[in-house]
Amino acid sequence: MGRPKHHYIVVDTETTIDGKVADIGAVIVDRKGNVKAKMAVLVRGVFDKPRKHTLFHNEEAGTLWNKASLARRYGNYNALLESGERQFATILGINSWLEKAVNAYDPILTAYNLPFDRGHCDQTDIDLSIFKRSFCLWKAAYTAWAHTKGYREFALACHAFNKPTDYGNMSYRTNAETMARFALGQPDLEDEPHTAYEDALLYEVPILLALIRQGWTSKRLLGKLDAYNWRDCQVRDHFTAKRKKRKLKAA
Repeated sequence: MGRPKHHYIVVDTETTIDGKVADIGAVIVDRKGNVKAKMAVLVRGVFDKPRKHTLFHNEEAGTLWNKASLARRYGNYNALLESGERQFATILGINSWLEKAVNAYDPILTAYNLPFDRGHCDQTDIDLSIFKRSFCLWKAAYTAWAHTKGYREFALACHAFNKPTDYGNMSYRTNAETMARFALGQPDLEDEPHTAYEDALLYEVPILLALIRQGWTSKRLLGKLDAYNWRDCQVRDHFTAKRKKRKLKAA
């Protein structure tokens, strides 16, 4: 028998202020959604060196990502370690797991914003280049749904809009949380915990499987996909206000 076909590996990372990967999760699934293998580890030499490799934070990115949130985020990870839901792994060990995944499943690599995860893995010497085929899950979801009336109506119902810019531009969201809510038909789905394995399993895998259920083949996923462009997601271009009811309507 040959190697099993049509498997995907969904990868997610959480990074540090200096661009390293501190937390990496990976889930291998087939086209029916069966989980074949998984990895949920903290990178030894990065996560356990918080003074040198502090988790990413940005004062302009809101309370979730500001410096004051670091103690809570490290506490969450320590709780995962204590419960056994996380373990430490060396970079060598992570690359060994990925190599075994290639040999066993030859999966197609994907991630929500693949260039981001690939770039930070490169900086950490985590080798994603061993996967021969890859595509960006954000681009696929954006291509499939972002410009449909159904998605815009969903974004409206969920109030999934970004803050207006200094120039008054406001766009509707196409992030993983909103896309997962749309794919699952669960507008009340909780926000991502922003821990790599959970984000991959509970948000990104459902997006992938929804695409597959809608007839997206591996060939199509690996084909030409549209990149996110905020100019094409402007509220003013896709929603109209009803004066009497004072409600927005998706165009």
